[in-house]
Amino acid sequence: MLVLVINSGSSSLKYQVRDVAAGSVLLEGLIEKIGMGNGGGGDGEIEGPRDHAEALEMVSTAIHDELGELELGAVGHRVVHGGERFAEPVLIDNEITRAIERLNPLAPLHNPANVLGIRAISKKWPDLPQVAVFDTAFHRTLPEHAWRYAVPEELYTNHGIRRYGFHGTSHEYVTRQAADLLDVPLGEFDGVIAHLGNGASVTAIRAGQSVDTSMGFTPLEGLVMGTRSGDLDPSILVFLGRAGWTPEDLDTLLNRESGLKGLAGNNDMRSVVEAAEAGEARAAAALAVTSYRLAKYVGAYHVAVGGAKALVFTAGIGENSHQFRSLVADRLGALGVVLDAGLNARRSKEPRVISTPESALPVLVIPTDEERAIAEATAAVVSSAAAE
Repeated sequence: MLVLVINSGSSSLKYQVRDVAAGSVLLEGLIEKIGMGNGGGGDGEIEGPRDHAEALEMVSTAIHDELGELELGAVGHRVVHGGERFAEPVLIDNEITRAIERLNPLAPLHNPANVLGIRAISKKWPDLPQVAVFDTAFHRTLPEHAWRYAVPEELYTNHGIRRYGFHGTSHEYVTRQAADLLDVPLGEFDGVIAHLGNGASVTAIRAGQSVDTSMGFTPLEGLVMGTRSGDLDPSILVFLGRAGWTPEDLDTLLNRESGLKGLAGNNDMRSVVEAAEAGEARAAAALAVTSYRLAKYVGAYHVAVGGAKALVFTAGIGENSHQFRSLVADRLGALGVVLDAGLNARRSKEPRVISTPESALPVLVIPTDEERAIAEATAAVVSSAAAE
């Protein structure tokens, strides 16, 4: 089955066409500046599509030009927030679309864009099956003691305020890959997965399932990220609110101006590492804060899973920054973690072990592939529906 994987942003649309049976990528691309005209009309500026429907026409043209008469079998959408309703991928119909839209307040930067992508596909190819794959679904196995906040019950019952977790598609995919690499049955795999990109989260895996995760009600909680603060004392927001900061000011501060950007002036890990290696104290301090925060979570989740059988790094930073992996591992001596410096420094796109044989806790690097996971889940849902 050929599956078109769509990841819709408010002004962008990332896509892949994958042959699920062959496990191959036939086409991929990114359309930006949707609804933004020509972005100012500078020389060489490419005019953006007016809306997601027009962006989809561009995708359709690319598919026809590159793949000719090959026919799509389904479309899989990455949907960021599934709330409490969606615990697994689901075949999309009008009611499902409306249900996703009702979750917009929980993910105002993401779900509205996801719905735009779904509706654009429905208009362009009304008979093509569509499947929603939710970032939050993998974390629906969190026990209540992990997902509850210590706030009055009415905030949960009336407003849905609880911990949901994100990056679930990546965490689930990497969990399966790690169990395979270690030759451990999925149901017996206990580990800690660190998904480290511009957005970052860490998940405690027990018996192959998520039992705790660092992101919460929104993707802001948890680790220090590229531009997000992660954990902080909530009274800081009360303090700043009394000083005249608006909710919009606070949102911008915590989501766009904090994290590595706030600490080091740059949200790109490669640049921060280079600056630290060049002796810049601010960059070195940023790496210390960021690695310390992650190491604390790893220690806590080692306890949460009853003794981790592996620590796994994934996503852009996790897969590529041997320097940051080393900083984190250096803080985990109490767990008996010992990296092999040569294996850690080696670049590879393959799943691999980077710890020494003497390390009490194997340390792995597993490249994530969310698009593959979405495509496979989409094919499975569509095939199951066709068989009913």
